Amino acid sequence: MAQGQKIGIVGAGLSGAVIARELAEAGFEVEVFDTRPHIGGNCHTERDADTGVMVHIYGPHIFHTDDAEVWDYVNGYQTFLPYKNRVKTTSQGQVYSLPVNLHTINQFFGKTFRPEEARAFIEEQADKTITDPQTFEEQALRFVGRDLYEAFFKGYTEKQWGCSPTDLPASILKRLPVRFNYDDNYFFHKFQGMPENGYTDMIEKIFDHPKIKVTLGRHFDPRAPHDYAHLFYSGPLDGYFGYEFGRLGYRTLDFERFSYQGDYQGCAVMNYGDASVPYTRITEHKHFSPWESHEGSVCYREFSRACGENDIPYYPIRLVEEKAQLADYVARANEEKSVTFVGRLATYRYLDMDVTIREALDTARLFLSKSKDEAAMPAFVHAPL
Repeated sequence: MAQGQKIGIVGAGLSGAVIARELAEAGFEVEVFDTRPHIGGNCHTERDADTGVMVHIYGPHIFHTDDAEVWDYVNGYQTFLPYKNRVKTTSQGQVYSLPVNLHTINQFFGKTFRPEEARAFIEEQADKTITDPQTFEEQALRFVGRDLYEAFFKGYTEKQWGCSPTDLPASILKRLPVRFNYDDNYFFHKFQGMPENGYTDMIEKIFDHPKIKVTLGRHFDPRAPHDYAHLFYSGPLDGYFGYEFGRLGYRTLDFERFSYQGDYQGCAVMNYGDASVPYTRITEHKHFSPWESHEGSVCYREFSRACGENDIPYYPIRLVEEKAQLADYVARANEEKSVTFVGRLATYRYLDMDVTIREALDTARLFLSKSKDEAAMPAFVHAPL
């Protein structure tokens, strides 16, 4: 495929932006379309006019990675300043730190354990009769016991996923969710930070190339006739095929936004573990930019529910029924020519931002390599199944 040929990209989020920039720098003409009136997808950020706070419009996005190339990539378009995600949770009338750590254990049980003592104590709490955990609940009971499970995991999980933890696979709770030290940094990754001027500013800079044209507020039908040599599609996979096999299951989020004069909760994220509290957490957005100072505050109460036809899909459910549907859609996608499906929605996977960028870089580089050899691109560079 010769340089200068037109490439179409559906979606102006991270996947579309990174692929567009890589191909534009290689000499391709790139046209990007998005149905929303702004770039950035769910990473979109805006300054609140009244308070000056940088607001994560679709909920907080915290950048964390061990991928040095991706870290260097984002810092090439925006200065990322240090930020550690230290989450708190309100449960049973008390405030604790997450993830569950030595402080949480000692506070919850009224103890002064050292690490080895805490480890032995938690092992005593664990349900050792469960030898092969199959469900989320069994996984939690096996590793942390009933008291910690009911305080920190059960109610929150019921609200987040809209079903009993007994109906969720153990794989959702992949690792032992306990630290036997006082480290309350939510992430383990080497590189962690927030963009100084927000994600939208960063993505604007990625798109800032003379060979990239971005059209917003327009639905692009990828199956209608077009003159693009290749199409990269980051919209919903089921939507591409007109929901031929039904709609894939997602959870969506509702945000109850409110302002406050002062400091509302003293932290960026406060989870609510009790099932009796209808929201999963409250986020206070000025705390995501600790280098700034604002008198006013913008907060979100966050509610999780099943995603309807006109809602924004956030979390793919990927249970048995959805995986069967997904297999049908993947088979159909593999029959398409000159289309590559990329990103969270088109591969029906939950992806952190760093993984999204890594996969977009890999996809663009594979495309450039195959273009030189005049070889066909696969429908998926990163398979959904």
